[in-house]
Amino acid sequence: MTRAWFLPVLLLLCGSVVAAGLVSSGSPGPAASGLLLFVLFAAVNSPLVFPRSMGALEAQRRGAVDGRPVVFWRPGCPYCLRLRIRLGRRARELHWVDIWRDPAGAAAVRAVNDGDETVPTVMMAGVPHVNPDPAWVREQLPSAHHR
Repeated sequence: MTRAWFLPVLLLLCGSVVAAGLVSSGSPGPAASGLLLFVLFAAVNSPLVFPRSMGALEAQRRGAVDGRPVVFWRPGCPYCLRLRIRLGRRARELHWVDIWRDPAGAAAVRAVNDGDETVPTVMMAGVPHVNPDPAWVREQLPSAHHR
């Protein structure tokens, strides 16, 4: 199991333990609600919430061609999740790089953040922006002026 799935699996296991305890104490309704809550937290903290990631070199090549930002992120990062949620459907228009799956992506982030893997780091026209405002990122999309 990769570390990207560690937190979601841990949340599911904890939810299962809590639900089992509630069921054994005669509270099936709260058990179901609690388990559902843990499942939702696990889903939100999983890589499934994000658009499909690609390698850093491919993302940077595509970004240079189409002018779209490249977002370096990692699962479990609340700031990455905030960016993803605030972008809504428009998130699919960016190029996403999971730094835990791509060593070149992690190296690119460390190179612009004094050796730290601070995410989200958004590269726009070769210029890094660390944890930028989601509204600003949305404005950087080529089709932003037409919507």
